[in-house]
Amino acid sequence: MTAGFALFDTAIGRCGVAWGDRGLLGVQLPEADDARTRARLLQKAPGAQEMAPPADVQRACDAMVELLSGEATDLSFIALDTDRLPAFNRSVYDIAQTIAPGETLTYGDIATRLGDKLLSRAVGKALGENPLPIVIPCHRVLAAGGKTGGFSANGGVTTKFRMLAIERARISTRDAEDAPMLFDPGLSIAPQRRRG
Repeated sequence: MTAGFALFDTAIGRCGVAWGDRGLLGVQLPEADDARTRARLLQKAPGAQEMAPPADVQRACDAMVELLSGEATDLSFIALDTDRLPAFNRSVYDIAQTIAPGETLTYGDIATRLGDKLLSRAVGKALGENPLPIVIPCHRVLAAGGKTGGFSANGGVTTKFRMLAIERARISTRDAEDAPMLFDPGLSIAPQRRRG
């Protein structure tokens, strides 16, 4: 397999992407510096070489840049190589990918869609192991009651807040015009332990 990786600039900092013959292997949110971002990418794609991305990967990077600039960009066209991931995690990620920019679900919502509300903790664990943040938008999954839940990326829930604020996220997945914005004044969002 030919695997490569590259760093690219976004509104939240320098992100990274790793790819193989069948699609993206990893996306890395900004670390403290480029060396750490590279190291994290190599954990997701051991042996990958830093190089200019092929056209399809460049389109994926451009779309992520647009999304992180506040455009409601659809990333569903991006090919992902998730075959090496556990089946349960893949099922969680499939649901997470259906969450549109500016919308959110809870861990419990995803667990219910998987057939058992008691799977909420397992959903959180799977999201914490997500190798493809942004494309698999784990930042759009909250704890019950509009609480943030966790976020395993550098910066933790602060990074999650920033990404959700860029998307002008709503607490509710309902289409109601009066659904509160995640960051409306007077809305209490209590950070929790890091989970996903």
